[in-house]
Amino acid sequence: MLEKIRDENMDYLFRAILSLQTLDECYAFFDDLCTIAEIKSMSQRLSVARLLESDTHYSEIVQKTGASTATISRVNRCLHYGSDGYRMVMERIKD
Repeated sequence: MLEKIRDENMDYLFRAILSLQTLDECYAFFDDLCTIAEIKSMSQRLSVARLLESDTHYSEIVQKTGASTATISRVNRCLHYGSDGYRMVMERIKD
């Protein structure tokens, strides 16, 4: 899947993200780049991943995050069969 989206524009986007140094810079950049709904969707998926990793039941995840069961299933599929991106970042930003 990654090879299907990898190109010069995606590299530029990811280099831009890697250049961000503070939370305030992230907020400013993503505010310009994405809609509020897109940002909230991304943060919701990461929250779902964190809850799935702590063995939280789907119904509780729906209640805590407002995510649909389809979104929870998709995130769960990524956790089990994806590129390990969720696990990588969650390990790096542990409390």
